[in-house]
Amino acid sequence: MNGSSSESKTRDMDGQLAGLGYKVRSSELCQVAENMERLENAINTVNSSRDISQVVSDALLYDPSNIGLGSWVDTLLSELDQTVSLPYDLSSDLPDLPTDPNRQLGMVTTVEEDSGIRLVHTLITCADSVQRGDLAFAGSLIDSMQALLAHVNTSCGIGKVAGYFIDALRRRISSPQNAAFTTSPYENDVLYHHYYEACPYLKFAHFTANQAILEAFSGHDCVHVIDFNLMQGLQWPALIQALALRPGGPPSLRLTGVGPPSPDERDTLREIGARLAELAHSVNVRFTFRGVAAWRLEDVKPWMLQVSPKEAVAVNSIMQLHRVLGSGIDAVLGWIRSLNPKIVTVVEQEANHNGEGFLERFTEALHYYSTVFDSLEACSVEPDKGLAEMYLQREICNVVCCEGPARVERHEPLAKWRERLAKAGLRPLHLGSNAYKQASMLLTLFSAEGYCVEENQGCLTLGWHSRPLIAASAWQAAPLREGETVRFQR
Repeated sequence: MNGSSSESKTRDMDGQLAGLGYKVRSSELCQVAENMERLENAINTVNSSRDISQVVSDALLYDPSNIGLGSWVDTLLSELDQTVSLPYDLSSDLPDLPTDPNRQLGMVTTVEEDSGIRLVHTLITCADSVQRGDLAFAGSLIDSMQALLAHVNTSCGIGKVAGYFIDALRRRISSPQNAAFTTSPYENDVLYHHYYEACPYLKFAHFTANQAILEAFSGHDCVHVIDFNLMQGLQWPALIQALALRPGGPPSLRLTGVGPPSPDERDTLREIGARLAELAHSVNVRFTFRGVAAWRLEDVKPWMLQVSPKEAVAVNSIMQLHRVLGSGIDAVLGWIRSLNPKIVTVVEQEANHNGEGFLERFTEALHYYSTVFDSLEACSVEPDKGLAEMYLQREICNVVCCEGPARVERHEPLAKWRERLAKAGLRPLHLGSNAYKQASMLLTLFSAEGYCVEENQGCLTLGWHSRPLIAASAWQAAPLREGETVRFQR
């Protein structure tokens, strides 16, 4: 009877542990406790060395509910034992594989995977050294990581992403004053176009913003779109065609496009406007265009936009507002609000690359861009996908290499944008079901499974598997407070 009761209690305890997600039996808890004590001692030992970042990274790589608590502890102990004695020539003395199949479940099983994990650990350690100002040690780690790259596939996966981050760290360490890429407006246009074609992120941004603008313009005969980054005008043919099919006839459309000055005698903005005007004429939409040449968004002033009180105004910002976070976001949002727009469409990277600490920013960027490249590789192969990757490499370099006004890729998550835009006098508009349907239909154009559109409190996010990567939101000017006026002219 007592034996039966004991067995019942054991089964109950095993069931409770399983319910909590831990693949460990009650009979194994004593051994696990001993291993946990060893683990604590090992961590204390490593804490006194320079490899604490490796411990943190390892803790993120293993989930005890997936591989069993005992195996997880054994795995960490094994890695910590290697860490304490690991030489900084990280490309040498790769460990032999374990012979126990159960332990193989939680450990890397190939030299390439082991090198990939060491690459990530060393990248984090190097970033930590940069943050602490130990550039000599950080430079020595660059050489070690270059050696590790010889053991991984650099055409895809962590090998490719690590290569971009190693290059960015090298630029920051060796030439901190001239670390960023310098590209011409023409080169930026080419890279932007290839990124647009290679994956759905920019298309999602354009489709979602266009649908919100179309709905906001319902019932208005004179409409004015202000685009903060005209680029090649890729967003607007779809909107012009949608307005042409509007019941009751199309409105009169004005488009003001902001872009960099042309480096030569050409007026690139005017050329883009002429092509859009030709399209609008072909579908019987009354159309006028105005180009505003400015290197920076903060250089644009409301009077340049020539807004009329008779117009319904839409302000469109596709991945642009983060670029003024370090130099004048409050002023820009202030004059946007002063235009009394019918709608403000904002699409931004769903990331946090604007923290003060370099290590935190670097780590977040490494995770974020690893996911972006993972999604890019899953898309159908485009002949010039390398140029799309170069577009992302420019962003990575700016996040990692630059500080002060030169660092313009200051991405922040949707929650922070909600707070900032509300403080500026804008109130959220719900992106309706039509925008969700448009975005979902867009994904059918890409053969890769894994992209997902999700609704987030009236906003839409596009991500890869469970990770949101960009967020689209819509806003409207809140009622004017007492004493406020709307600015339309100089």
